Amino acid sequence: MKTDIHPDYHEIIIKRPSGETYTTRSTYGKAGDTLHLDVDPATHPAWNKGLQAVAKGGAVDKFKSRFGGLGGKQNAAKAAAEKSDDKKSA
Repeated sequence: MKTDIHPDYHEIIIKRPSGETYTTRSTYGKAGDTLHLDVDPATHPAWNKGLQAVAKGGAVDKFKSRFGGLGGKQNAAKAAAEKSDDKKSA
């Protein structure tokens, strides 16, 4: 393995937007430097299951809503039940 080609691995300070800080090891900057985060992993949806709410109603649901009435015995029975409900309310 070649010598002197790897970056220095040292301790730095991570500072979250909430003001919380912690120490970790990294190749960022110099020893003792502070890395200021723009996005807090504790509150961002990408790290706390917030993306799951966005994922609801995906392509499969859209397909079922557009083409769910085509063919099938269940759909025919559902349509017949809706017609009988319409006749009762009229």
